[in-house]
Amino acid sequence: MNFIQKSASFVYAAIFSVLLTGWAGTSTADTLESPVALLERTSMQVIQILKDDNELLKKEPERVYKIIDEYILPLLDDVTMAKLALGKNWKNASKEQKIMFVGEFKNLLVRTYSKSLIEFKDQSINYFPLNLPADAQKTSVKAEVIQPGGPSIPISYRVRLKNNSWKVYDISIDGVSLVTSYRGTFTQEVRKSGIDGLLEYLRDKNSELSNKDNISSKT
Repeated sequence: MNFIQKSASFVYAAIFSVLLTGWAGTSTADTLESPVALLERTSMQVIQILKDDNELLKKEPERVYKIIDEYILPLLDDVTMAKLALGKNWKNASKEQKIMFVGEFKNLLVRTYSKSLIEFKDQSINYFPLNLPADAQKTSVKAEVIQPGGPSIPISYRVRLKNNSWKVYDISIDGVSLVTSYRGTFTQEVRKSGIDGLLEYLRDKNSELSNKDNISSKT
């Protein structure tokens, strides 16, 4: 993995690290904490947890998946993420296919980037102020990942209000969307073998990543 790829993995892992402690808004709009404050507060807490438990996570990497399942996945706007990733093919999928795609895509993101959490220990995240209108339903939170010995990496979290909570539905690095970066591959798979073929591709990919995890956890 080259420096750019490794840096991108750290950035994409930040979306997980920010949410590990239960990133969610309060139940009323009047007392809803700003997305910048939420991101900044929780990311500091989580990065400290990752530092403290780094050796344990390296010995037992499967702990990362349990944490993600319990604390992160319920806080993502997984349906919007899936729509963005599938693009125009979303409207051509049946209800059952959409449900399966959402699940497989979430699994792919978790399997692909969760390992970076274990290595996310020497970085810090700097958030920029945001002038958020009181009636805002969507916004972008600008930030940068500070890396020792390397350039800072600009990132942008796209968040929206859903059920009185701020939820993440995409993250970008240098203007490149994490979610839509998959769209080209997904479109090719749909053209080649339809939505069912794409689902089979995702199942195979997730199975491959799962097998690699099992092998690495035993070594």
